[in-house]
Amino acid sequence: MQNVIERILNLLAFLLTVGRPVTADEIRNTVQGYDQSTDAAFRRTFERDKDLLRSLGVPLELHHTDIWEVELGYVVPTERYAIDDPGLTDEERSALLVAAQAVRFGGQATELGAIFKLGGAAPPTHTGTVYADLGHDLDVLGSLYGAVTDRSVVSFVYKGTDRNVHPYGLIHRRGHWYLAAPEIAAPQPVKAFRVDRMSNMAVTEEGAMFERPPSFDSSKSISTDAPDSGERSVARVRFDPDVAQVALAQIPDARRVSQDAAGVLIEVPMTTDRALIGWVLSFDDKAVIEEPERAREAFTIFVRGGHGL
Repeated sequence: MQNVIERILNLLAFLLTVGRPVTADEIRNTVQGYDQSTDAAFRRTFERDKDLLRSLGVPLELHHTDIWEVELGYVVPTERYAIDDPGLTDEERSALLVAAQAVRFGGQATELGAIFKLGGAAPPTHTGTVYADLGHDLDVLGSLYGAVTDRSVVSFVYKGTDRNVHPYGLIHRRGHWYLAAPEIAAPQPVKAFRVDRMSNMAVTEEGAMFERPPSFDSSKSISTDAPDSGERSVARVRFDPDVAQVALAQIPDARRVSQDAAGVLIEVPMTTDRALIGWVLSFDDKAVIEEPERAREAFTIFVRGGHGL
């Protein structure tokens, strides 16, 4: 699939930049990915790629290559392919810029090229360091999202046990993605599986689709086992300065205690050591528990590879 995507992008980039109709032979000899060994293999590949481009809404047309009108070539008319100016105001473009900067995958900021193509936008004078980190394994998330959409069976190993599930929904909660799904062998209740703890994940693309209950609500399928719910005590966690504001934004009752060369000390309400440690681990190596002592020791053991949660 990756080779197909690269070849399609190479073809589209070539057609958009060459500025004139080009023949199939020129495409074969110029565009990377069309190195098939036979003419028949090239024709089959090229026909599939043309159909794919057209199915994606790309206006691929045949025009004569010169004034003698002897030979036909392929072209993508720029005036038909380019989007119309949406007429965004400066405030709307700035809002899009803030949104793009606030969403990250694995700590990496979103590419802002598309925002600048909409007319650019000067960054706001102050946006802080608040952002939503939406995970790191996009291939796995993409496969699971497809399974949820297509209602396909998903299999994986979880806590040493083989699981086969009907994926009802994907939920992002406190730095982690969860798959809400009942196991096929025991369809009740719906369970929440943390995606980064799955292994050997596979999607079954064939077979009968399952029915998801109309009343199912993904947002209610995960327990509220978190540092800001239930009967509370207080923990102290030290954060690197670049993520401290994220922590404060995630827990409404969190309170900044102090800041020094070692980082930012924040007090957060907690219910269980397990919930606190799971939340702190979502910040990778940018946060450590200082109090209570039992939670700090359990956190240290986990980080050193002693025991899982």
